[in-house]
Amino acid sequence: MKPDFYFPTLDAIQTAAKTIEKVAMVTPLQKNIRFSEQYQANIIFKREDLQHVRSYKIRGAFNKISTLTAAERKKGVVCASAGNHAQGVAYACHHLGIEGTIYMPSVTPKQKIEQTQMFGGDLITIILTGDTFDDASKAAKEACEAQGKTFIHPFDDPKIIEGQGTVGLELITQADGTIDYVFVAIGGGGLASGLCGVFKELSPQTKIIGVEPEGAPSMTTSLRNQKNTKIFDIDKFIDGAAVQQVGDLNFEICKFYLSDMYTVPEGLVCQTILDLYNKEAIVVEPAGALTIAALEMYAERIKGKNVVCIVSGSNNDITRTPEIKERALLYADLKHYFIVRFPQRAGALKFFVTEILGPDDDITHFEYSKKSSRENGSAVVGVELKDKKDLVPLITRLKKHQFFGEYLNDKPDLFQFLV
Repeated sequence: MKPDFYFPTLDAIQTAAKTIEKVAMVTPLQKNIRFSEQYQANIIFKREDLQHVRSYKIRGAFNKISTLTAAERKKGVVCASAGNHAQGVAYACHHLGIEGTIYMPSVTPKQKIEQTQMFGGDLITIILTGDTFDDASKAAKEACEAQGKTFIHPFDDPKIIEGQGTVGLELITQADGTIDYVFVAIGGGGLASGLCGVFKELSPQTKIIGVEPEGAPSMTTSLRNQKNTKIFDIDKFIDGAAVQQVGDLNFEICKFYLSDMYTVPEGLVCQTILDLYNKEAIVVEPAGALTIAALEMYAERIKGKNVVCIVSGSNNDITRTPEIKERALLYADLKHYFIVRFPQRAGALKFFVTEILGPDDDITHFEYSKKSSRENGSAVVGVELKDKKDLVPLITRLKKHQFFGEYLNDKPDLFQFLV
């Protein structure tokens, strides 16, 4: 039965594939031996991180802009993006000779801003505004309306959805046998919606699993509420998938055709990024690691199955590596912060290092100012453990020798000043 809302048809997605074939490469579908052994399944990566703009976003952006009339092209286009859609639009504008204005959140990594300018060249103007994608989107739409230009939405548009759906066409053609599961990252829902259109027709038995950051569960919240719901307090770390509200079109499609939705802790995503780099020599951005991180939570169900993880992008800023490592250690319970009360006497620090810290404990953060008028001086100390089991003995020794002040990891109001 035909749905009573917009749904991407197979014909439309096949047409999009022809439209974008000159600018979007057919990305590899690669089996990953390490993850396959770890999860006792056939784990396959769809490497959209290797796309020309290092994400799948070129597919939808080029498909949409290619449909504009001559008059619309002359006026130019406007978009809002946390980075990857911006690069897709910039690439399309440069290829088609169209002027574009791109609004990006002020917190967008510098690497994504520079890449966007590189792909667009002189045809692109970048404006940084607001703290979230939604802030940038609001400013972009207002400017677009005032200037009579065409707004290129990153996900809530039929042509965008149909363009992203070409990822599904490719992987079905490339796959050797049936696909049991496809894990797809969801920010606004454009890619997931496009995949639903393909798999409903060509492989209806495949389960499509949507994955979101735990700190930005927009689709999860909307599906739970049975209506598209805006959330206001989000963690913007996984910038490629941190939106306050998914698209209206995308919500309706995903509500009916997604098999499941999962949220993944940001710390687990960070550990996955580090593992992919250190063990696989694969560089991914946080949103690109979401689907692989989700395998841990789905481990029992995917045993013996053919599983595709769409690696959505690799636009990662190397300057974020310390934060990625920090979040990974915190998630693994290996990084801990304390207020330590040092007696105001000579040798107190030496005693702390030799008698209170364990042999494998490492001080990674230390802030202290001596106050000569007090018996004790407080220091903020960060400690990295070799094994999470070492935490309880450490706290026991701190308390035994009256060095313990406060444990900060579970005090978010204080902890935010450290991480």
